Amino acid sequence: MDRLDSMSMLVTVAEAGSLSAAARRLGTPLTTVSRKISDLEAHLKTRLLIRSSRRMTLTDAGRSYVAACKRILEEVAEAERIATGEYTVPKGELSITAPIVLGRLYLVPVLSDFLQAYPDIDVRLTLVDRLVNLSEEGIDVALRVGDLPDSALIAARIGTIHRVFAASPSYLQIRGAPQKPADLLVHDCVGVQGFTGQSFWSLAEDTEIPVRYRLTVNSTDAACEAAKKGLGIISVFSHHVASAFLDGTLVPVLPDFERRTLPVSLVRTSDGYLPLKLRAFLDFVTPRLKASLSADRDGFLAILGKG
Repeated sequence: MDRLDSMSMLVTVAEAGSLSAAARRLGTPLTTVSRKISDLEAHLKTRLLIRSSRRMTLTDAGRSYVAACKRILEEVAEAERIATGEYTVPKGELSITAPIVLGRLYLVPVLSDFLQAYPDIDVRLTLVDRLVNLSEEGIDVALRVGDLPDSALIAARIGTIHRVFAASPSYLQIRGAPQKPADLLVHDCVGVQGFTGQSFWSLAEDTEIPVRYRLTVNSTDAACEAAKKGLGIISVFSHHVASAFLDGTLVPVLPDFERRTLPVSLVRTSDGYLPLKLRAFLDFVTPRLKASLSADRDGFLAILGKG
């Protein structure tokens, strides 16, 4: 069995979504594709694909193996280019993930310039407000907010983000503005699943303040919109509400109470291998993201009267 050929075929099947689509893309008989995948499963003694008459899905082992195959095949291709003297420019596909709002505001504008500077690199950007497992999902680099709990990852800090309480002027006119954190308990609050605590918010030193949610949503964008409609107080990051503070649809709440700032980092796996395409990406975006985050931090503190 040509293991690299079988691995390449498996990756194509995963990307195409079916054996028949992969066969068409490869210009290879369907029976050949099916046999090679079966041979690979027999060699590994595990099932990689779940086949049905309508669709094909990867097993958990299959997802992890496909991610590993992509890295291995890229390393082999790069080694061949170096050995033959054909290695001239960074090329290939980069898989990147980031939180939805942070990625939209900061990463997408930088990617526009990056893609123009590197025409042989393609980018697959996944914006999602959950913690993505880089190895299992085949992600090259992630933009993340917060401390790094996994020592198997390498993080390069590029800035900090402030937490802030906010509400609409109409809500505060009706309910009054809280004067101290404990006052939040008698106010309506809007929570975000997986982002805010189940029944508390935090100040500096992670001091927990109990709150009561009248509404819980699954995105910070939705929480901000709910706050603008007067549904309650929110606890979000500065970049979620900076524009709303400028246009007056939201205003700071309890601005004199210090809240913990969180690091913003570019994170990658620590397997010791840094492809040229990833090195080019990190070298290009790191200084630009640092400058953008620093300018916005200073601007936000000025809005709060702390600049």
